[in-house]
Amino acid sequence: MSSIAVTPVVMAGGSGTRLWPLSRAGYPKQFLVLAGNTSLFQQAVARLAALAGAGIEVGAPLVVGNEEHRFMVLDQLRELKIEPAAVLLEPAGRNTAPALTLAALQAAQSAPGGADPVLVVTPADQTVTDAAAFTRALRAAVQQAAAGAITILGVTPDRPETGYGYIRAEAASGKAGGEQRVARFVEKPDLATAQKYLAEGGYYWNAGMFVLKASVWLAALKRFRPDILEACEKAFAASTPDAKFVRPGKAEFMAVPSESVDYAVMERCPGVLDIRMQALDAGWNDLGAWDAVWQVAPKDADGNATVGDAIVADSHNTLVHATSRLVSVVGLDDAVVVETADAVLVASREKSQDVKKIVSRLGAEQRGEHALHRKVHRPWGWYDSIDAGPRFQVKRILVKPGASLSLQMHHHRAEHWIVVSGTAEVTNGDKVILLSENQSTYIPLGQTHRLANPGKVPLEIIEVQSGSYLGEDDIVRFEDTYGRVAK
Repeated sequence: MSSIAVTPVVMAGGSGTRLWPLSRAGYPKQFLVLAGNTSLFQQAVARLAALAGAGIEVGAPLVVGNEEHRFMVLDQLRELKIEPAAVLLEPAGRNTAPALTLAALQAAQSAPGGADPVLVVTPADQTVTDAAAFTRALRAAVQQAAAGAITILGVTPDRPETGYGYIRAEAASGKAGGEQRVARFVEKPDLATAQKYLAEGGYYWNAGMFVLKASVWLAALKRFRPDILEACEKAFAASTPDAKFVRPGKAEFMAVPSESVDYAVMERCPGVLDIRMQALDAGWNDLGAWDAVWQVAPKDADGNATVGDAIVADSHNTLVHATSRLVSVVGLDDAVVVETADAVLVASREKSQDVKKIVSRLGAEQRGEHALHRKVHRPWGWYDSIDAGPRFQVKRILVKPGASLSLQMHHHRAEHWIVVSGTAEVTNGDKVILLSENQSTYIPLGQTHRLANPGKVPLEIIEVQSGSYLGEDDIVRFEDTYGRVAK
């Protein structure tokens, strides 16, 4: 008996606004390490890779994500020593149905010998505490999908949750992990309705994980939403490959209707197509808000959960997340306190879903805390804006071994560079020099320049900027390794 070919599909395009200030548009929650040593994205990839065995052959993952996060995806996969099959870069967010369609088209195109792989589709920002139970449920779902079914994962509920949509199974099997047919999908309920679902049984949380053949998805989409399929096919046909990156045609993708997998296909399937549900009881959580992070975190005897340098006294059922300094709380119950280098959030746990209101306001006011941390990750490394004032800014900059910034100039600022560690190759006008620890150089306003790390260890420098305007948009790029020069 031949093994079942599986292609993992990881949806990594979310913004995670409800976990602000830790999650930002420029560094969203799926790439954060909230516990342990790996990010949520890395955990998702590793969980799907663990499906191999028991007659299942797992291929390299397909990742669907945002152009802005492309190098984070590659860096985090590199840490896992996993090479992606492709990273599909959406020019703009169009919800999950177009994202899955791009992945299905890519999987069908690249499958050897015209094979029809089973797609195991998961968001990149979830967590589970029982990896073995997760693997068992997913392997069962793969077997069903290999026979032509659409299988959705339904999480066995343990509380009357109002933040999730529900799946109504045709009949409650009474066995966690059992396969059932889907009777219908139910929108997010109010508390009374959620309590009723929990008491009745037969209702499961919709985890947003799907298992189905690429051809089955494309056929179902053609049946229910041919407009989405046609628009995605046009965008995919106009794709431009760049190493592991696949960029759909921008103009064509902007014309794709925005729709979720559920609304486009899944909710239309019961009674029409073979759609099944595999129950999942594996400590699943989508970490959709800080209250959810508190739920899955280790707690002390008073129900408090802490991360980082935190001291809690006379408090109960409170989450404190410190990233850059000591955070102490006294006399707080059912609260959330999250500290980053440039922002602090204090909220009621019960209202933690409403953090998105703060993010919306920051965006409307065009404040930088909406999108970026003080420490900003770039393809070549990162920079941390450690101090600023009228006409000056100080940055700590790290450049990865072998990496370089773009060849650039500034209209409004000059820069002083001091090497803290490593070796810097500096292009300064028509001169190229090497600087080592404790050496420095000056880049005059308007001078063409570049910073590179020719060594095998990270390069760290301190940059002092001075001038009339210090914004990041005062960069004119002439050459760039990472495709950031306007054509």
